Amino acid sequence: MIMDGLRRQLAVWHTGQCVLCGTSTHGAEALCTPCRADLPRTAACCKQCATPLAAQGVCGRCQRNPPPYHHARAAFPFLAPVDFLIHGMKFTQRLGYARLLGDLLADFLMNVQAETPDVIIPVPLHSARLRQRGYNQALEIARSVAAELSVDIDYRTCVRTRATPSQVSLDARLRRRNVKGAFELVRSPQCRHVAVVDDVMTTGSTVSEIAGLLRRGGADRVDVWVCARAV
Repeated sequence: MIMDGLRRQLAVWHTGQCVLCGTSTHGAEALCTPCRADLPRTAACCKQCATPLAAQGVCGRCQRNPPPYHHARAAFPFLAPVDFLIHGMKFTQRLGYARLLGDLLADFLMNVQAETPDVIIPVPLHSARLRQRGYNQALEIARSVAAELSVDIDYRTCVRTRATPSQVSLDARLRRRNVKGAFELVRSPQCRHVAVVDDVMTTGSTVSEIAGLLRRGGADRVDVWVCARAV
């Protein structure tokens, strides 16, 4: 019942006003032109993990210890007002923001000409967290991305088998330990190229754990697509 209500909210969530400033928008646009233009941008970042850098290149951490994924792509730095949209989506049941964030991520991926994968795998939620929240925000973002890019979604291959504490207050070492062994593959990936989708990437511990699992399961290439990257 909760999910049905949220789906109805998603279907009618846009009211013809910008979700950030409240001014009238055209058609189905959720952001007015000035607010869309003012969204934060990352001028340069690591080519592998998308960490913001002073100049384009590969960060020292990736040079010393390359992650198990091929490329990470982040549409925005995790700054206002992107953080407002993500927090609203995750913690105040504004499911419509997931569609907006998914559309923005898809636009970014098309602009940078990201290579299209065979399938998208959203970062899974544990069943207890899913019951509490009512939806998986990564899956809802992935729905918009998949529709825009004409790619299939696979939310059954990878599952979260262990409920973990929130990562928010943990440092990088504890984040890695927190998600170690938290995911399992129900089956081997049915494709060669996978894109893992999530809302925010901070240290990369979660997506690295999933990417390593998919690589060991038979995927040749794993990319990471996120709405925002922590600065």
